[in-house]
Formats: sequence, C-alpha cells, structure tokens
Amino acid sequence: MTPVCNYCNKNEALANLMIEIGQLRVSTLYLFREQTYKGRCIVALNEHHTEFFHLSQENQDAYMRDVAQAAAAVERAFSPDKINYGAFGDTMPHVHFHIVPKYKDGYTWGKMFEMNPTDNKQLTEQEYEEIIGQLKEHL
Repeated sequence: MTPVCNYCNKNEALANLMIEIGQLRVSTLYLFREQTYKGRCIVALNEHHTEFFHLSQENQDAYMRDVAQAAAAVERAFSPDKINYGAFGDTMPHVHFHIVPKYKDGYTWGKMFEMNPTDNKQLTEQEYEEIIGQLKEHL
C-alpha cells in the first residue's frame, strides 16, 4: 500500500506543518510553521514525483527556477547569512526542497539544519501573516 501524499492531498497533516503562500511556475511555496529558522519555506512540486530526475528537462528547469525564486525572496525579506537547501523525502516521498535561512550565531550555524528543532518555535497567526507578506512582497 502506498502512503498518502500530503502534498497531493493538501490534507490536515500538511496544514499542521505548513501554510500555503502561493503558486510558482510548477510548484507551490509553503511557509514551514516551525520557525526556529526565520523564513523557512518548502517548495513542493505540483505534480507527484518521488525523484527530481524523473522530471522532464523542462520541468526540472522550471522547478529549479522556482527554488531560486523562493530562496531569493527569503534572502531579500530576512537577510540571512546563508541559505541551506534540503531535499530528502524519506518519509514524505514527493519532490520538495526545504529553503532554510541560517544566521551567524543562530541555531545550528555551521552545521546542517535540524528538520525538527527541539524548541519547535510556533508563531501567532499574525506573525505568520507578517512573514508571508514579506515573502510575497519579494517573490
């Protein structure tokens, strides 16, 4: 039995983890609810594929343009010192990239970002709306 794909079904499990920001060329941009890394986003491919290399060259190019556009918006909105990218999918097998802004002297600087930080920094709805507004302004 294949696991349910949260990205394809846009189900409650997905809504508990992230907030949809908007549509890009071939993907959807989400704000990760856990905000230890201020501005952390997910760029999820709209079509269901489990591997990036399964995409046509045209969709690979469009998807990577989406990833770059999202990362540029994060940089302009929050001025991180570096942006980390993560593409894993072991437990959620759907092409998606984590866009993780890192800040010097910040959490896990100089190390790989933590998928689920122990602090689990959740924000108020107003704080999420402010971050989303800043990102949309720079997309």
